[in-house]
Amino acid sequence: MTEISAKPSERYGYDFIPPEYLPEGKDEYWLRNEQNEKPEKTWRKLKVQEIEILVKNDNFCSNWDNFLVSDPFDPALIRNSNFYGLIRLGAMQDLLLQHHDYRIPAGIRNSTLIACDIGDDTSIHDCPYISHYIIGDRVILSRIDEMQATNHAKFGNGVIKDGEDEDVRVWIDVMNEAGGRSILPFVDMICADAYLWACYRDDQLLTAALKDITQQNYGGRRGLYGTVGTGSVIKSCAVIKDVAVGEAAYIKGANKLKNLSILSSEAEPSQIGEGVEMVNGIVGYGCHAFYGSKAVRFVMGRRSNLKYGARLIHSVLGDNSTVSCCEILNNLIFPIHEQHHNNSFLIASMIQGLSNLAAGATIGSNHNSRANDGEIRAGRGFWPGLSVSLKHSSRFASFVLIAKGNYPYELNITLPFSLVNNNVRKDRLEVMPAYFWMYNLYALERNSWKAVDRDKRVIKVQHIETDYLAPDTVEEIIAALAQMETWMKAANIAIPASPPWPGLPPVDCGQPVDCLDEEDPEYAYIPETAEEIPAPGLERHKRRTVLLKPRKAWTAYQEMLRFYAVKNLIAYLESRPDLSLAALAAEMEAGEGHGNSRITEWVNLGGQIVPSFRINELRERIREGNIESWEAIHRFYDEFWAAYPLDKARHAWDILKYLHTTVKDASVTDAGAFARELDHALETRRRITEQVYRSRTKDFNDPFRNITYRNKEEMDQVVGKAEDNFFVSLVRKKLAQFEKTVSVLKERLL
Repeated sequence: MTEISAKPSERYGYDFIPPEYLPEGKDEYWLRNEQNEKPEKTWRKLKVQEIEILVKNDNFCSNWDNFLVSDPFDPALIRNSNFYGLIRLGAMQDLLLQHHDYRIPAGIRNSTLIACDIGDDTSIHDCPYISHYIIGDRVILSRIDEMQATNHAKFGNGVIKDGEDEDVRVWIDVMNEAGGRSILPFVDMICADAYLWACYRDDQLLTAALKDITQQNYGGRRGLYGTVGTGSVIKSCAVIKDVAVGEAAYIKGANKLKNLSILSSEAEPSQIGEGVEMVNGIVGYGCHAFYGSKAVRFVMGRRSNLKYGARLIHSVLGDNSTVSCCEILNNLIFPIHEQHHNNSFLIASMIQGLSNLAAGATIGSNHNSRANDGEIRAGRGFWPGLSVSLKHSSRFASFVLIAKGNYPYELNITLPFSLVNNNVRKDRLEVMPAYFWMYNLYALERNSWKAVDRDKRVIKVQHIETDYLAPDTVEEIIAALAQMETWMKAANIAIPASPPWPGLPPVDCGQPVDCLDEEDPEYAYIPETAEEIPAPGLERHKRRTVLLKPRKAWTAYQEMLRFYAVKNLIAYLESRPDLSLAALAAEMEAGEGHGNSRITEWVNLGGQIVPSFRINELRERIREGNIESWEAIHRFYDEFWAAYPLDKARHAWDILKYLHTTVKDASVTDAGAFARELDHALETRRRITEQVYRSRTKDFNDPFRNITYRNKEEMDQVVGKAEDNFFVSLVRKKLAQFEKTVSVLKERLL
């Protein structure tokens, strides 16, 4: 049972920092004075007449000499309130503060303040206990039951204060329920930091250094006050303890907020609504948490949302993500994640961004061992469908779509852009590689566009690659081609030849392809004859696993590589109008970090794609103690991002060389060959545009889509027309711009 101690009443509001933790020559206000930017000369003692008015208005202060004010000061605006310890008030004028439709007069009424600094023209009404807080200008605090900061407040940072034991440190157990990948939250954390800390666990010197950096940057000193930034509104809340609130935040009806930093600014205000409970975490700039959501031991990235009872526990949620109604436990989730359904669960996983979980998805909720130490890893674009149930431990390549069903065994889907299906009738696992490129380009294109269009972050600390064809997915494609070659040879299925150079018109991989010349495989696409082949190793079971449409998928993968290579070289040439074709070749061959070979290892660093050698260099510098702050680490991320366009262009060049080595005409730098590559990229872009339109048209032509409308005219008024669809129009505009770019480049280079 907790004991209640008794102390002399005259010390109420004083001795905030125990004497043993005060630096020599410092008093208990030394950190408070550092935190409050107002110079001391702005405060003065009360005049006798002012004290008389305050007392007449039923106010009490344990020592009026420690009640300091600023001019202009109207004592009539303070009524029926109690003050203890050192109180410092900013200007107080007879004003009416308004936030949306809520209006309240400035001043302090029916409240108790203990050792607080209050900004100019602030309104504090019906707050019976506010202790050790620094309040900004024009803040509204109304009907808050308890609001206090302790001398050991950490404001969500995973640190310990002077004199505290290690066991009070707050860790977040991301990716693994057993805690083997625990990280420490801090106010500046982004997904890249969490990844660096959680995923290189074999590098013990690195993880030890990151812990030391966090402690040095955010821990140590006792006596920091809680803060509420200028222009913030907090009303109708129960308990707010050890919380730092930024500027322009809006908090209404929260049940409990404890040990938090709520980052907020006028440009990116954060909001917390009714019934919310949040403990031990960081709320990023521009975040929203509404309607009974719960968060414990967490970090929310910029512009992320919790809604409708969502539960976020032991997890890092990346920027631009929305979680509604569901439960998320022990996860590291990269930016742009959507999960909107009450009956979905995500447990012990690392989801690497651009992801969407459907209703009924239970990802990692089933354990296949006696310990809760399983994990699931999924690359970018992870889309499990309705009622998908997956088991630990499983791994998925980028842009994998999982069809509805209960998957009874662990999975290792190494083929990107695939459709995975558990065929219950045939009792087998089916995987269709390159499904998205063959049949659902609309989804790929729209997902990339949507990620950029909805990114409303004002300051983009976490860099994000949103293109589905990037170095990480391209290297996955190359690995998948090698794996498919093994399976196709084992099945005695001929491998389709690479398309000829110069290229043929682009192939619509969603339609049967006629053989152009079976006698010369170098100038022919081999038509599909075998619809499926065995593909062992994708599932932890002995039942049959098959690859669907392997030849079409092979051709699709080749087309994706080719389009990626030329598209990125076009982009680089656009950014460098000084380059000739020969100069481009020279610059591309001077690659950093890999000599004359292609960089094959790329890391998804919280959404930012980085060559692994750069990460290794950063890790070494951290291990050696050459980096002493997270701010310095973030500067390295910025340098990686600045180098990325050239890194990606060099990788694209190497991919084009890789494709050309399979044919007789292997000269990438030949002007005629490069012109044909530009033409082929343009044709591919046209095919993508056409497929986007066709995909959208299917929705309008589906007879079952029409059955709820009396006639076509009514349907057109409700859902519009395919040709008028905003995204279809946008893709067509991009095609027109691409055509213009290719034309200009051909004239310039050739």
